[in-house]
Amino acid sequence: MISDRISEEKRVLQREQENMRTELSFLRSQISPHFIFNVLNNIVALVRLKSNELEPTVMKLSGLMQYMLYETDEEKVSIKTETEYLQAYIDLQKQRFGKKVNIETHIQIENEFDEIEPMLLIPFIENAFKHGVGMIENPQIFVDLKTEDGKLTFSVRNKFNPEENEVKDEASGIGLVNVSRRLNLIYGDNHQLIIDKNGNWFNVSLTLKLTI
Repeated sequence: MISDRISEEKRVLQREQENMRTELSFLRSQISPHFIFNVLNNIVALVRLKSNELEPTVMKLSGLMQYMLYETDEEKVSIKTETEYLQAYIDLQKQRFGKKVNIETHIQIENEFDEIEPMLLIPFIENAFKHGVGMIENPQIFVDLKTEDGKLTFSVRNKFNPEENEVKDEASGIGLVNVSRRLNLIYGDNHQLIIDKNGNWFNVSLTLKLTI
């Protein structure tokens, strides 16, 4: 009876672990494809203009696709790899919007070999670009990321238009719910996520322990 009980507990644990892996894989796959479509449209424009920016743009997009399709199968990736992905995404957005949007990024990594769940931070930045551009006066997006003593602090701030935001919210919100669920599944009590609106600013603040 004891042996059967132990075997059953192992099977239950294995099922729970497999269910969690399946759910995490599904949540990762929900990243919006709209950004890729926008970049491809930019590439078409660069081809027509015979711009010198064409090659670096294609290389950055290629790097993003490689990361999304292959490296995200790993349970964890280095914080260096994750931040390179974030920076490439931001660079392509800067190219898309030019001087229309003030985008400031500050990334400070203490140990580039610290590991993090892949594609965990990108939904917050995607959300900032989704809601932080358009019918907004002087649109601004600020991204700050720092790691120190095995701890990550990450914040994203963007201006938004409350009236326009109501329309966008009808088809959005999945990304932030998605990443919140992933944080709870993987990091549990080892993280704190604060999301709030203050006037016409949308603020995200995340702290998590990288070494758990």
